[in-house]
Amino acid sequence: MSVNTGADKSQRSGMAETVRIVIHALILAMIVRVFFFQPFNIPSGSMIPTLLIGDYLFVSKFSYGYSNHSFPFSPDLFSGRIWSSNPKRGDVAVFKLPRDNATDYIKRVIGLPGDRVQMKKGVLHINGTPVKRERIEDFVTRDSFGGARSIAQYVETLPNGVRYHTLDLVENGFGDNTKVYQVPAGHFFMMGDNRDNSTDSRVASAVGFVPLKNFIGRAEIIFFSAGSQAPLWQAWHWPSVIRWSRFFELVD
Repeated sequence: MSVNTGADKSQRSGMAETVRIVIHALILAMIVRVFFFQPFNIPSGSMIPTLLIGDYLFVSKFSYGYSNHSFPFSPDLFSGRIWSSNPKRGDVAVFKLPRDNATDYIKRVIGLPGDRVQMKKGVLHINGTPVKRERIEDFVTRDSFGGARSIAQYVETLPNGVRYHTLDLVENGFGDNTKVYQVPAGHFFMMGDNRDNSTDSRVASAVGFVPLKNFIGRAEIIFFSAGSQAPLWQAWHWPSVIRWSRFFELVD
C-alpha cells in the first residue's frame, strides 16, 4: 500500500507548471513568427555582397501587411492583403516564387508598378534613365581551397536615394543586356545584388514579375552568420566559421 505525500504533490505541481510555461512559450513564439518576425537563412550567393551564404536574418512580417503567404503553408483564408503597404524601391524582401507559390526567394525591389526596367551593358536603367553606378574596390572572395578571387564591385544609387553594393562577375554577361520590362500594375521587379549569379525578374520563365500578394516581408537584421555553409545547430563548427562582425547588422 502506497501513500501520497506532500513531496509527490509538489513534484506533480512543479511538472504541471513547467509544461504550462513551455506551452505558453511555444504559443508566444508562434505568434511572433506568424505576425511579426520570421527567421530566414541565406542558402545561395545571389545577394552577395549584401547577404552572404550562411547569414540568418529576421524578416518583418508586418512591413507590407498580410496575405495568405504570410502564414505557414499559405492557407487560402482570404484574397489580397490585409493592412497592405507597398514595398519601397530598394527594399530587400522575401517573397514566394510566383511559379509555384511555395519557394521562398529573397531579392531587392528594383521596379515598381508601371516602371520600365532594362539592363544595358551592365548598367541598370529605370524609365529610360541610367541608375548612378560607381566603381569601388573589388570584392574579394575565397574558394573551397582558400584561393582568393577579386570581383568587380559597384555602388548603385536608386532614384529614391537608396544605395547598395552590387557585383559584376562577367562583363556583358547574360543578364547585362536585356529587353525593356514593363512592370504591370500590382507587381514588382526584383533583382539580386550579385547580378551575374542571380535568377530574378529578368528571367520570366523562372521568376518574372512578383505580385504584391506574394510578398512575405522585408529583411531587417542579421542575427547569426557562419561561413562554410555550417548549419546553425552545428555549434561545434562555430569557432572556425562564425562571422561575428555580421551579428546584428542591419540589411540595407
